[in-house]
Amino acid sequence: MEFSPNNPIVKYCIQGMAMEENGNPEAAAEIFLQAWDEATNDFEKYLAAHYVARSRNHVPDKLKWLETTLQFALKVNNDAVKGAFPSLYANIAQCYAELNDPVNAKKNEELAASFRDNPADKGPFYHGTRADLQVGDQLTAGYQSNYQAEITMNHIYFTAIANGAGLAAALAKGDGLERVYIVEPTGSFENDPNVTDKKFPGNPTRSYRTVAPLKIVGEISDWVRQTPEDLRKWREKLADNKGEIIN
Repeated sequence: MEFSPNNPIVKYCIQGMAMEENGNPEAAAEIFLQAWDEATNDFEKYLAAHYVARSRNHVPDKLKWLETTLQFALKVNNDAVKGAFPSLYANIAQCYAELNDPVNAKKNEELAASFRDNPADKGPFYHGTRADLQVGDQLTAGYQSNYQAEITMNHIYFTAIANGAGLAAALAKGDGLERVYIVEPTGSFENDPNVTDKKFPGNPTRSYRTVAPLKIVGEISDWVRQTPEDLRKWREKLADNKGEIIN
């Protein structure tokens, strides 16, 4: 299943996070449980269980929900959830440590370490922009950030979700047409630290970055366009975002 901000369970989780930020954790916990009750597939169950777990303060209860999260993550076992395994196993290990169970704590610490390698995502990969480019051209780092103009980016960013690249193209600066290019990394790459394990567990948007150029190998025209109202909301979120970009 592809991660989408329009998914009803994702919307519940976003709503719950907003309640947490506004100092209302009890209402957030109720929303997360509602997301769990209404989830209809393994990915939605995994996502909802994650938020229920983080709303729990009683360690045995938190552990139960973390292991439920893991159960559904292992069922999904695709690139949308693999990035969550290191922190998921680490959180389970922490619970076992607090419950004075060093054997299970160590086992889960070792599992967390085993998943901290480079991303295994095979793509295809996409980059959204308004630049008019050709197959064979290369996209490189060193340009001004679309989100904080004073920052020159040290990396070039891409995603394995075409609709995500389409959103990036719509939000990009400039007057050119929205373009989504199929790209191939020419070097190693890593999970985008600006989104990985931030609001959502792991890297469900399958967003990556690299210091090496991206080679354009094609272009697509079929992706889900945002409505003008949705784009307005996205631009407002970006304008209100005071967080530091990890560059």
